[in-house]
Amino acid sequence: MVNSVFGAAGTSIFESMSRLATDTGAINLGQGFPEGFEPAALVEAAISALRDGPHQYPPMMGLPVLRQAVADNAKRFFNLDIDWQREVLVTSGATEALADTFLALLETGDEVILFEPVYDAYATLIRRAGGVVVPVRLLPPHWDLPQDALQKAITSKTKLIVVNTPMNPIGKIFSPDELRFLGELAVKHDLTIVSDEVYEHLVFDGRPFHSLFAVDGIRDRVVRIGSAGKSFSVTGWKVGYVTASPKLLEPIARAHQYVTFTTPPALQTAVATGLNLPDSYFLDLRRQLAERRDLLVDGLRDAGFEVADAPATYFVVADISTLDTAVDDLAFCRRLTLEAGVTPVPISSFYGSRDVRSHVRFCFAKKAETLVNAVERLALWRQGHAVKVAS
Repeated sequence: MVNSVFGAAGTSIFESMSRLATDTGAINLGQGFPEGFEPAALVEAAISALRDGPHQYPPMMGLPVLRQAVADNAKRFFNLDIDWQREVLVTSGATEALADTFLALLETGDEVILFEPVYDAYATLIRRAGGVVVPVRLLPPHWDLPQDALQKAITSKTKLIVVNTPMNPIGKIFSPDELRFLGELAVKHDLTIVSDEVYEHLVFDGRPFHSLFAVDGIRDRVVRIGSAGKSFSVTGWKVGYVTASPKLLEPIARAHQYVTFTTPPALQTAVATGLNLPDSYFLDLRRQLAERRDLLVDGLRDAGFEVADAPATYFVVADISTLDTAVDDLAFCRRLTLEAGVTPVPISSFYGSRDVRSHVRFCFAKKAETLVNAVERLALWRQGHAVKVAS
C-alpha cells in the first residue's frame, strides 16, 4: 500500500509537458526554468567554496553569512527589519520551506485557504501534513482578490492563508490594499499567513513590490519564503529561506531538522555573495527579463494571441478562447506542441477542479533566440503553415 496523497498525485503537468516537448523537438516555454541569466560572480563564488570547503554539515539553521545576507537584502530592497539570528532559516529550496511550514503549523483537520490558480505543490503538501485545502478562486481577465468569497471561506477550523505574491502563474502582484485586507482578516480570525515571495526581485516597469511581512500589525503572523533559484536564475541549486518571528520559526526549524537538516554549504556561501551583489545586478535582471517578456508578448500578439500584461514573474498568460473552439487548454497545449513546435502549460492545471480552461501560460525567461524562434513558429502556425521541428 502507498500513501493516498502521493499515490493519487500523479505526474505534474510541468513534467508531462516537458517530456512531450523533448519527445517532439518543441520549444519548451511551459516549465519555468530560466536560461542564461546566472550571474558570473555567483557561479565563481560556488566554485571557490567547493574548492576551499568545508564539505561537512553546516549549521542546521544555515550558514550565518547567508542568514545575515537574507536579512540585509530584505532591508536594502524592501525596508524590512529582520533579526537574522532569530528570524531566518535556510532550506533546500522554497518547496522544502513550504513543506516544513505546513508540517510544523498544521494539525489534522486544520483548514488552509489557497488562492487559485495555484502552484500544484501547495495542495499536495498541505494534505500530506493533515490539512484540508479550501480553494478561493481568482478569475480572468482581471484576477482580482474576491474579498467576499474569501471571508465566506473562513471557518472556525481555518488555520492558514497561503499567498503567492508575485503570483505564479498569472504574474499578479498583490496591492497594498489587498495585503492590508488580508492582514485584517488574519488578526480578526487569529490566522497565520504563509507568504510565498520567491519572485520578489522579478517585478518590472518600475513597479514596487510590497511584502506581507511589512503590513502593520501582522509581522508575527507571517511566514515569508524566498528563493535563490528565482533571484539568481539557478533553480537547480535548491536554496531557499524562511523569515518569520521566533515563535513561528522555531517549530518550522524543527521540521526542517528532520526533513533535510541542512543545505549544501558551498551553495549557501555563493547565495550569500549573490544577495550582497550591488543594486545594479537586481535592476539589470529586471531589465533583461522585461525585454524578454516584451519580445514574447509582442510576438504572441502579432500571431493573434490575446495576452494580458505581465507585471512580474517569468510568465505571460494568453486567452485561447478565440483560437480554440473547444476551449480546452490542455488539448490546445498538446496541439500547439505537435503542430507549432512550441509548448505552453494549461492554466486549468492550477485549479483543483481543472475547469478554467480558457488560458495557457508561456515562460519568457529564455534566451532571446529561443523566444524569437518560438514566436516565428507560432506565427507560421497561425498562418496555416506546417512547422518543421527536430524529432
